[in-house]
Amino acid sequence: MLFTPQLDDSSRIPHYVQIYEQMKRQMIAGTLSEHTKLPSVRKLADLLGLSTTPVETAYQQLIAEGFIASKPKSGYYVQPLAEQQVDRGGERERKSTVARLQHRDTSSYPYVFYLSRNDFSQFPFALWRRLFNRVLRHEYQELLFYGDPQGEYGLRRELARYLHQLRGVSCSPGQIVIGADQYGLLSLLALLLKARVARVGVENPGYPLIASIFRQNGYEVVPVSLEEDGLNVNELADSGVQLVAVSPSHQYPRGMIMPIAKRLRLLEWAKKTDAYLIEDDYDGEFRYHGRPVPSLQGLAEGTNVIHMGGFSQVLAPAFCVYYMALPESLLASYDLLLRELLLEQSASPLHQKTLELLMREGHFEKHVRRMRNVYRKKHDTLVQAVRKHMGERAVLIGEDAGFHVLLKVEHHLEEKGAFADGKKGRNQCRLGCLYLDAASPGRGCKRISPGLCRD
Repeated sequence: MLFTPQLDDSSRIPHYVQIYEQMKRQMIAGTLSEHTKLPSVRKLADLLGLSTTPVETAYQQLIAEGFIASKPKSGYYVQPLAEQQVDRGGERERKSTVARLQHRDTSSYPYVFYLSRNDFSQFPFALWRRLFNRVLRHEYQELLFYGDPQGEYGLRRELARYLHQLRGVSCSPGQIVIGADQYGLLSLLALLLKARVARVGVENPGYPLIASIFRQNGYEVVPVSLEEDGLNVNELADSGVQLVAVSPSHQYPRGMIMPIAKRLRLLEWAKKTDAYLIEDDYDGEFRYHGRPVPSLQGLAEGTNVIHMGGFSQVLAPAFCVYYMALPESLLASYDLLLRELLLEQSASPLHQKTLELLMREGHFEKHVRRMRNVYRKKHDTLVQAVRKHMGERAVLIGEDAGFHVLLKVEHHLEEKGAFADGKKGRNQCRLGCLYLDAASPGRGCKRISPGLCRD
């Protein structure tokens, strides 16, 4: 026997696990080489001063994982290990040469200007903790299960009231569907509209997630250009699409607000062609001067408008609660799809119940008002700084609303001359437009990119 496990009787780790782990490490490291015969169960148990049970259990685990094999009337032998699966330095790991994309930049920067970054210093931690503790009571034990597949009714009821009062949305709790993220809700929509829609119109430029999801689900995606006041409705009418996604209250990324005349034209187009509209209301609460712009959905009853929003910007992304209000024409199809998919709720019922209490007791609307004031001051500071330091060299687009503005910079440099070193891999986009985060003025910037993430 080349190696005898060293057991620690004071450890809380069971003896059989200690034997298994130590022998496995020695096999991986090559100390116990392949074809080496191990002592019998009884002999090793005697050496360690144990009963045979821990040794037998450890051997059985090593057999199950392919480290050793039992030969009848002969004993236990170490098995050959595949070279590509073993690091002889002492750790078992599969080596990979596949280059992976970085999904999120985790580096530390002195100035962080992440688009749509909330000011978390204003979050009501104590209030949320108190409400969450109320939810974690025995009478709410059912919230530990999946919950209502459509979303907790109490939150849907509060949402219907809130959306009507603040955003002018006309819907019942039965029309609201709650999910953990935009991807899940949009994917559900893509399945729901499959029999009705083949071509989908998207704003160009617009939020890339919407176009990507419908394209991945087999739809033909048609970019529709923007005018100074929003989507080009004439181009939309000629496109032949049966569904279009718009962000009328604060277009992403250009920032313009669609005027009432164009909204009515858009609704008339949808009614005349029996088409559907996705109203992306991602930051409709944050209009800093004047009242929030009413929703597209509430302007005309009976129109096929799907109103979408969430709590990521108005509260915090970590709670993973988004919603959409379906038109009544889609409810029967939604019920059938829900039954066919056996879909369970993706957003935490515990968070949904806490949000319901936050809204029902009036705390949520107070928080929204407070954050609107905070972001208005930051927005105004940003606008004043740009005008003071850049003057006529820059034009601001999309002021007075949302978490970002667009800055158009007048500059003689273009793409090829933007960087003198000419090295590849540098950000050589045209010095034309920059996104500035109105929630965090003075903390950096992001250049426009087709794949820029909003949330």
